[in-house]
Amino acid sequence: MKEKLKTKKRIIYILINGTFIFLIAISVIYIIDFFSLKKEAMEESNLLNTIKINENEIIQTETRDTKAISKGAERIMKIKKLQKENPDIIGWIEIENTNINYPVLQGTDNEYYMTHNYKKEKSKKGSIFLTKDYDWNIPSTNLLIYGHNLRNGTMFEELLEYENEEFYKEHPIIRFTTAEEDAEYVIISVFKSRVYYKYEKNVFRYYYFVNAKTQEEYNEFIGNAKKASLYNIEETAVFGDQLITLSTCSYHTEDGRFVVVGRKM
Repeated sequence: MKEKLKTKKRIIYILINGTFIFLIAISVIYIIDFFSLKKEAMEESNLLNTIKINENEIIQTETRDTKAISKGAERIMKIKKLQKENPDIIGWIEIENTNINYPVLQGTDNEYYMTHNYKKEKSKKGSIFLTKDYDWNIPSTNLLIYGHNLRNGTMFEELLEYENEEFYKEHPIIRFTTAEEDAEYVIISVFKSRVYYKYEKNVFRYYYFVNAKTQEEYNEFIGNAKKASLYNIEETAVFGDQLITLSTCSYHTEDGRFVVVGRKM
């Protein structure tokens, strides 16, 4: 009887210790993964600064007394250099004084860059990417851009800070640079949403809006975005204005999304 009791205690001891070791191992893996992804994302966010541009390559603008290098032109030239590495790099997005400072990719589908970085390497953090449906030949009305919400504070995680109106007031501008222009977008709406089921009617599927075929369609999107906004923003948009929409996952509900919409200045 005593021997059976000892055996049972030994088994329990082994199970407890095994579970403890397993949890430690999982925690270590999680911590390593957490910081490796953060390091990768931070290196990517600093990529633009590492690219060297010869002054002869940069468009120069005349001032009264001296020639000043256009910072916008410098960014444009850097995008062109990045495109030689990967033509899928269509631009660079930045929100000043935040961690959002990354290349933007566009693939032939909306899946590839969810799991690959700008070098086309497998990566859990993926990339910031523009919807495949955006047509640069038109160009389309709305730059619909997606990014993961990583809990280490990188990629589009900081978008969630816009739930706080004070954060919006301190960061009202989105900068988006392509090989053609360096543009700024003023934020006009911040809202929470989700991916809706097909059977749901009369809901705001913001993720379907890329190119407005009519003024009515454009105005409907702006109206819905303003109505859904978490707080009042005076800035708005009128038909013909280029838009940018940033979207990331949010956990306020199942398949939740957090969205920031801006108008080109």
